[in-house]
Amino acid sequence: MVTITGCSSETKAGNRGNAANQVKLVNWRRPSETKPYPKITHANKRYIWVSIARQRVYIMSPDKRILYTMYASTGKDNATPKGTFHIQQQRGNFFYNQRSKEGAHYWTSWKDHGVYLFHTVPTNAKGQYIKSEAKTLGIEPDSHGCIRLSIPDAKWINRTVPVGTKVVIN
Repeated sequence: MVTITGCSSETKAGNRGNAANQVKLVNWRRPSETKPYPKITHANKRYIWVSIARQRVYIMSPDKRILYTMYASTGKDNATPKGTFHIQQQRGNFFYNQRSKEGAHYWTSWKDHGVYLFHTVPTNAKGQYIKSEAKTLGIEPDSHGCIRLSIPDAKWINRTVPVGTKVVIN
């Protein structure tokens, strides 16, 4: 049995990043790009790169070309682990963390089997999106360590990215 804590079991408080040079609000209900998502397979060796500095998730080719760019929000106070990880077997449609009073849809684990996830912008206990939390997507770190994405971007990772896909975070 795996317990999904979704980003950590504790809420961290801290300063928000400087968003002065990034003013575009992201439509968190739409894909980050208008082009189709690329296909990721073990054979084509594509991988996921998360840029904490840019608050972006990139789908990369093996020769380091960016194939697709997603708006993201990583962990405040450097709560998102850095390093090389892999998509894990654990994934689901919804979780809710009673301790942090937040949940999310379309979660996919990449570290510690249900602790660090890709997922949508946060929800309340009823699964309703928290609009105030969505405002930081693509602008500044605001999670407890997970990687927040738009609804379609999180769903695409959840439904199509294979277990074992490399995830590089820096």
